[in-house]
Amino acid sequence: MRFLFLLLTHLLTTTTFAQMPFAEQLAQHREKYKKDLLKSVGGPIQAEEDLAYVKFYAPDSTYRITATVELTPKAEPFEMPTYNGKTRTHVSYAILSFVLKGKKQRLTLYRNLNVIRMPEYRDYLFLPFKDATSAKETYGGGRYMDLRTGDVKDGHVALDFNKAYNPYCAYQEGYPCPIPPKNNILSIAVEAGEKAYGKEH
Repeated sequence: MRFLFLLLTHLLTTTTFAQMPFAEQLAQHREKYKKDLLKSVGGPIQAEEDLAYVKFYAPDSTYRITATVELTPKAEPFEMPTYNGKTRTHVSYAILSFVLKGKKQRLTLYRNLNVIRMPEYRDYLFLPFKDATSAKETYGGGRYMDLRTGDVKDGHVALDFNKAYNPYCAYQEGYPCPIPPKNNILSIAVEAGEKAYGKEH
């Protein structure tokens, strides 16, 4: 009986969230993101007042798009450089093709071979990128998006650049933040997601 109650509660909560206006959904997502930043052990933000410097672009549904997925099962693992001089072993998972601002775009989706060893992250996919806002309105080192293998359905995946976030290096130096590869540098401006951190470090 208790299981049925919990299941019903979950379904109602999920349905309610899905019916929320886009801006309200995104606001809740961002509030959770900031709380997670603060409570993250070893994270770059330790004082609650510093969350005021975490800024975002206004919600923009035109940055929610569907990409075509071309899996790359024969890709070889490689060492992706990070901003503290170390490397992290990644492998290409898929090539994503989509149209943004009326222009065809391509990004490579990766798997971190160390991260996916952890049971809770075995389906984790990593999308690092830079764009024309980098080092201007957004962090110069690029931004990230997280996906899961289950997000890929029938050769397509939904991307929401409103959820693009900064690596820890944007707030504080010394973290092993992967550097977006050259093939993941977009020529257009992605004016969505997280902006540059507003406090000097």
